Amino acid sequence: MQPVTTIEGRAYPFGQKNVDTDVIIASHWLKTITREGLGRGAFETLRADPDNLFDSAEFAGSPILLAGDNFGCGSSREHAAWALLDLGIRAVIAPSFSDIFSGNAFKNGILTVVLPQAAIDRLIEVAKTQPIHIDLDSQTVTTPFQDRYAFDIDPFRKQCLLGGLDEVGLTLARSDAISGFEARNSVERPFLAQGVPVSA
Repeated sequence: MQPVTTIEGRAYPFGQKNVDTDVIIASHWLKTITREGLGRGAFETLRADPDNLFDSAEFAGSPILLAGDNFGCGSSREHAAWALLDLGIRAVIAPSFSDIFSGNAFKNGILTVVLPQAAIDRLIEVAKTQPIHIDLDSQTVTTPFQDRYAFDIDPFRKQCLLGGLDEVGLTLARSDAISGFEARNSVERPFLAQGVPVSA
């Protein structure tokens, strides 16, 4: 997983509320066996409109998405996070998120930032012409107009994102402790390694 430290660039001034995972990535995309290419299906129904935001040359490749309340509600499909990541989105800023979507986003290296609706409204205005800057270490979102918004994040999630550690990475980071346990266990409980049944 790629570490998240700062994210800066144009932001999609989306703002819609109650965007469910079927809008983020339609169910027929779930048949794929790879994460690659899911960005093509991101917001597919909205992109049917030729004037849609996500295919606008002005916002192409934007790493930030500004959304409304309850973003990512609906099904638990992890493909929603994969599709956003494949589209180039590294952070979503909204007043609230579905818990499952927020967890899936975190596990895939997408930062979810919760800010009040008033802050979202201001950021949407700024995003129409200017970039937005997110600093995970200082937990702030700033603009070229000196707007500054602080956000909260779970310390464990922050540590993992800064270090680029997903669940596999966290396990590998403890490889010495795991190897030590296995070595002690083979001495203290050799019957487990040999598969010898324990008598009653």
